[in-house]
Amino acid sequence: MSSGKKMRGRFAPSPTGEMHLGNAWTALLAWLQVRAAGGVMVLRIEDLDPDRSRQVYINGLIADMKWLGLDWDEGPDAGGPFAPYCQNERRDLYQIALERLAAAGLVYPCYCTRAELAVSAPHAEDNERVYSGTCRRREKKKNGLPGRSPALRLAVPDGAVDFYDEIQGYYCQHVSQSVGDFVVRRSDGVHAYQLAVVVDDAAMEITHVLRGDDLLSSTPRQILLYQVLNLKQPVFAHVPLLYGGDGHRLSKRQKDLSIAALRYCGIKPERIIGFLAWKAGLIAQKQSLTAYELVDGFNICQVRTKPVVVGSCIIDELLEEF
Repeated sequence: MSSGKKMRGRFAPSPTGEMHLGNAWTALLAWLQVRAAGGVMVLRIEDLDPDRSRQVYINGLIADMKWLGLDWDEGPDAGGPFAPYCQNERRDLYQIALERLAAAGLVYPCYCTRAELAVSAPHAEDNERVYSGTCRRREKKKNGLPGRSPALRLAVPDGAVDFYDEIQGYYCQHVSQSVGDFVVRRSDGVHAYQLAVVVDDAAMEITHVLRGDDLLSSTPRQILLYQVLNLKQPVFAHVPLLYGGDGHRLSKRQKDLSIAALRYCGIKPERIIGFLAWKAGLIAQKQSLTAYELVDGFNICQVRTKPVVVGSCIIDELLEEF
């Protein structure tokens, strides 16, 4: 960090289920990056989706983080200079950004239904559909569809977007070819994740974003938004995800791997932290450690770059002698 400015990092979970081992993995690495640099850790709750977000999951996330020994300096319970720290309370900021894009002629209404998109658009490289530009052409003719509420899409310029990722290295994507014009506000009026995360990270002066590499391919879209909104983009680091023995990544659907379930089984937080640090390549062998015991020796260059496979009997592995 230059000019004496402190690193500001964040962990930004979505409260759509119980915190699981994969969430803890990302939270630990993001936390270590900030604490090792003597920076400021922010907890932000990304409860933008009204259909899936639940207060009970927010309460559980906060409790699980504290139990694991992962603290924060700013957040929904701690407050801070950039409050509020829940996206549901920050919608006015997203609307202001959207109006700036509209004033610059960079967004247009899209009336396409999901069924129409499924028929007209092939799959992109990251399993998203490449938007064909149907409504961009329709907008030029000023030909809306009465009775349909439109989404809003960013008119993506041609050309490549590239950046250097601290874990994955150089990454380049032609957004117009890989994704096409992407949604910045859904047809139900909910602002899209891509817009909200950019507005929030810029407003909260986040300097470093460490998150799962499932979001690597969406980063060029966010960089485009940083550019057109004239906002300073952070440094990115995308860590590999945890995968089970069946080849599927760990998710909230696996209830037995939630932090609450592991705690119920009698597994200590130091065991989980030590296990995750070992899987990340931060320590040579499994051992019980607190998160703070890992801070001094942490170097992001140590973190593995390939997907990390955990055993099919994780609970047994965590219960056995290290």
